[in-house]
Amino acid sequence: MSAPHLVRGSAGYRRATLALFCAGFATFAMLYCVQPLLPLLAAHFRVSAASSSLALSLTTLSLALCLLVSGALAESWGRKPVMAAALGLAALLGMACALVDEWSSLLLLRALLGLALSGLPALAMAYVGEEFDPEALPAAMGLYIGGTALGGLLGRLLAGLLSDLGGWSWALGGIALLGLLALLLFLWLLPPSRHFSAQPLSLRGLLRNFILHLGNPRLRVLFALAFLLMGGFVALFNYVGFRLAAEPFNLSATVIGLLFTVYLLGIFSAGWAGRLVPRFGARQVLSGGIALMLLGVALCVGPWLGAVVVGLALFTLGFFAAHAVASGQVGAHAQGAKAQASALYLCAYYLGSSVVGYGGGYVWEHAGWLALLGVLAMLFVLAAVLVRRL
Repeated sequence: MSAPHLVRGSAGYRRATLALFCAGFATFAMLYCVQPLLPLLAAHFRVSAASSSLALSLTTLSLALCLLVSGALAESWGRKPVMAAALGLAALLGMACALVDEWSSLLLLRALLGLALSGLPALAMAYVGEEFDPEALPAAMGLYIGGTALGGLLGRLLAGLLSDLGGWSWALGGIALLGLLALLLFLWLLPPSRHFSAQPLSLRGLLRNFILHLGNPRLRVLFALAFLLMGGFVALFNYVGFRLAAEPFNLSATVIGLLFTVYLLGIFSAGWAGRLVPRFGARQVLSGGIALMLLGVALCVGPWLGAVVVGLALFTLGFFAAHAVASGQVGAHAQGAKAQASALYLCAYYLGSSVVGYGGGYVWEHAGWLALLGVLAMLFVLAAVLVRRL
């Protein structure tokens, strides 16, 4: 008789969702804590806005490429051990980032941090797909995505506050300490896998699984959505700090960091969107999320701070709703080897963060804010067209 799945309302469900919430929190806090620091890094290391974004883009690029390897290894090594090792190594690398004073050294450590974190997101999504009761899966995935939203919020918010107190190095070191605390809670709370079946390492088998997933038209649409939505999301938040630090806003790093409190809305919208899927269907909820993102971009056009704040809030609501639904659909449509399917989705997700996030810097520097918003709007219109194919 097979072991029971984690049912909503049970003690095991609560422990597992809290553990995954902590993992998602730590991953995104360490990954994105540099975002509000980009103007400070550009000034300290005397690099351009686009070059400063490499502190984030190289991290997400190495994470994206290594996800394919870590997702495959986890099919043989298990879920919890790999996730715990990834979280611990990333926290140590985060501390090392706070101790360097050469731009090339910082970029190397941030790239290695992305490599370490690659062992966590796809495995967390696979764990949810395997261990939770199917009826509880959308809500559990929404809670995990909510943890990533809170991590993105506090990582950016605390980084802004700590940088005003002691500089960018204090900010990076403080976030790394939070990562170690999250690791301890994760080890204590997460139940071991009961529905994981180890597969022998086989290059032929791994390639067969990748070909299987890439041959699935629904998964291909979901991978493309991950690239477009995440790329546009990161690009907007990468350069809105430069926009708000300049005329007519002239905001400090702390105030710019406080604007990332809109991520609280992502915690709400991720869980809310997961509960709407059984009622309205994934395609309708995805379309609604993208429409909110487009409205948010439109509100960021003018020189009024209130409109920009509302725009960022709606943009965040829409993004996390769409991401929670799309990531949940990957597990629903993958035919086995769910960790590798999740790895492909997240590879596209972080490639979008790297490519569009970095490329947006050139648009910002050479054509300005309105041109950047126009490019992002086109990406989201393309995403809306793709959703109709689901």
